[in-house]
Amino acid sequence: MSRPVRIFLADDHVAMRAGLRMLIDAEIDMEVVGEASDGTEAIERIEGLRAQDGIDVVILDVAMPNLNGLEALRRLRRRDATLPVLIFTMHSSEAFMFQAIQAGASGFLTKSAEPTLVTRAVREIISGHSFVSPETEDRILTELVSRARRAGARAATAFQALTEREREVLGLIAVGHTNVEIGKKLFITVKTVETHRSHIMTKLGLRTRSELVRYALREGFLTEADATGS
Repeated sequence: MSRPVRIFLADDHVAMRAGLRMLIDAEIDMEVVGEASDGTEAIERIEGLRAQDGIDVVILDVAMPNLNGLEALRRLRRRDATLPVLIFTMHSSEAFMFQAIQAGASGFLTKSAEPTLVTRAVREIISGHSFVSPETEDRILTELVSRARRAGARAATAFQALTEREREVLGLIAVGHTNVEIGKKLFITVKTVETHRSHIMTKLGLRTRSELVRYALREGFLTEADATGS
């Protein structure tokens, strides 16, 4: 049988650490091998235990004295980029979660979560996966869907802002026609084509022909064959 997953707890609340220890030690495949009540103490003890190959996962609170959890995490990451760290905090905002992930957290769990999620999170991050509190994950997904819809609405509005002539020019640019060729096809001057092109780019928020081609493919102006000339 393989040895239990060795876990270090860092939290300034004694009762919280005691509860976590009871929860973890009840699992046959996990054990708590060390504790700390502030960030500085946590780093010192973790480094000592790591030198003896004594820690597999760190569960780290954020609001601790002397050195907060995020700064402690950053310092741990500078010393060891591979040690899985689960941030365990009262803060549930998406912005705070992103700060933790950017600092190097392997997982993010709020203290309001179901107790069983602690051991589940440990198993996930020790396996190389990321873990986020379900309620935080739901809000993130909701926000991403909302942003996508807003982006889609903006794109639709931008396209509707194009005149019929600008849409014709857009299609011809996308399939590779030069300004001169477009002018001949539409019986307009090159200067007028350039003006239409400038208006199109501005209205659609595009800067290069490659961006315009991607836009035209996405909106159904042309096929991949059109875009490659095949």
